[in-house]
Amino acid sequence: MTGSHAGGGTGRRTGSERRSLGWRIGTPVVALLSGSLLAVSAANSHGTDLRPGRYNNLAELVAGEASDYRTVEDRFNELSDEVDRLTASINDKGVGRARADVAKLRDPAGLTPRSGPGLAITLSDAPSELVDAAVARNKEVDPEKRINLNRFVVHQQDIQAVVNALWAGGASAVTIAGQRVISTTGIKCEGNAVQLQGVPYPQPYVIEAVGDPTGLYESVASDPLVAGFRTDAANPLIGIGYSLDFKARVEAPAYDGVLDLQYARPLR
Repeated sequence: MTGSHAGGGTGRRTGSERRSLGWRIGTPVVALLSGSLLAVSAANSHGTDLRPGRYNNLAELVAGEASDYRTVEDRFNELSDEVDRLTASINDKGVGRARADVAKLRDPAGLTPRSGPGLAITLSDAPSELVDAAVARNKEVDPEKRINLNRFVVHQQDIQAVVNALWAGGASAVTIAGQRVISTTGIKCEGNAVQLQGVPYPQPYVIEAVGDPTGLYESVASDPLVAGFRTDAANPLIGIGYSLDFKARVEAPAYDGVLDLQYARPLR
């Protein structure tokens, strides 16, 4: 009995020693791996939240991103003004000629305001009750007869189609939501809003153009892409928003955002 008890005690001590050795080795390894993961997360996040909370308030999201963009834009304008002041103080013929060339290009580039008669076109998403009705209807009909729910929402290509038609109709200036459109303007969908030059804007989207109203109207009326949108607007089952108004005067402010040109070549 005594010998058997002693042998059992030795076995328990050996198992304890093995568990102790495992903890001594495993704990530093786990700590090292955890530290590595934290370091990688910190490096990839660049100081931001890798898993940000969901935005339930679209207005709050739009206001927040617009504020961030305006902060960067204000700083850019401050630096641009400083560069202009320093350049103006340089007494050099070459610099003077370059500044004169730049001044000639400011208007074609959209950096000066424009005003005059024109058109205003407003695009908006379909009413929510029509969307709900379409969802219910799609559950009851054959797949071939279902309505694509994307047709109830204004997309970036819809805005681009209207803008391109206005340019083709001879517009001298175009604005979206009051913001001047230039050659580097980017339009893209971002959730339930459309981003314009990095700033999200909710619908409805008001597009205005300065130019001969008749020429602008004819160009928009004959554009096949805009015609498809108008067809959905006239469809009582879809009812996406489309309206066109002749304007005695359209105000197109100068573009005052960040110019992100990387390469420039003279036109031949």
